[in-house]
Amino acid sequence: MKERLIFALDVDSFEQAKSWVKLLHGEVGMFKVGKQLFTRCGPSVVQMILDEGGEVFLDLKYHDIPNTVAKASIEAARMGVKMFNVHALGGRAMMECMVGEVVSAAEDEGFDLPIMLGVTILTSSSESDLEEVGILKPVIEMVPLLARLAKRSGMHGVVASAQELSLIRGACGDDFIVVTPGVRPATASQDDQQRVMTPGKAISAGADYLVVGRPISKADDPVAAAREIVAQMAQGAV
Repeated sequence: MKERLIFALDVDSFEQAKSWVKLLHGEVGMFKVGKQLFTRCGPSVVQMILDEGGEVFLDLKYHDIPNTVAKASIEAARMGVKMFNVHALGGRAMMECMVGEVVSAAEDEGFDLPIMLGVTILTSSSESDLEEVGILKPVIEMVPLLARLAKRSGMHGVVASAQELSLIRGACGDDFIVVTPGVRPATASQDDQQRVMTPGKAISAGADYLVVGRPISKADDPVAAAREIVAQMAQGAV
């Protein structure tokens, strides 16, 4: 079950990242590298994680014209990341172009094809946030709509709140990967997340991977916190 737990490396230095990787590489299945850390450290932090025996979820949420996203995604795949994501709101043409070019590059160059994910609606977004930018459909309609679009575009799965898991499964089936952020043990703070669920309930609802950051990094004993989350995940799988 620990292979399905992704720790969010939301830190601002290479040294901090390496310290967390050394501490947790035996407790989690993957490390999420987001915009802050990647902007600070670049590909070197990805290589460090791989050198330490870890796997990487590159969480840069590409969203641009199709050619730009495709070329950036090829570079992500060449680094050897396990998975990466793009914004599904970028549209079908963007996602199809990216998938086609990454698959072609993997075949030509012989690197492993990473899991390609579409981001649906951020777990920090509320209905009022969406309305302010002109998205008038409710979250419960937007998430399955974007998930179906991602699947038709050739994506392997999506990033979405656990609260929309049943909708995604209904729209895309059980073989479509769902990575779930916004997961919080019952005793943890929601922080800036709006749509959250406990680890056990998220796994029970059908999540394939859980992304957890602050409930581990802010714990008095991060290793124990990670193990407790894995234990809760296992209970949810029963």
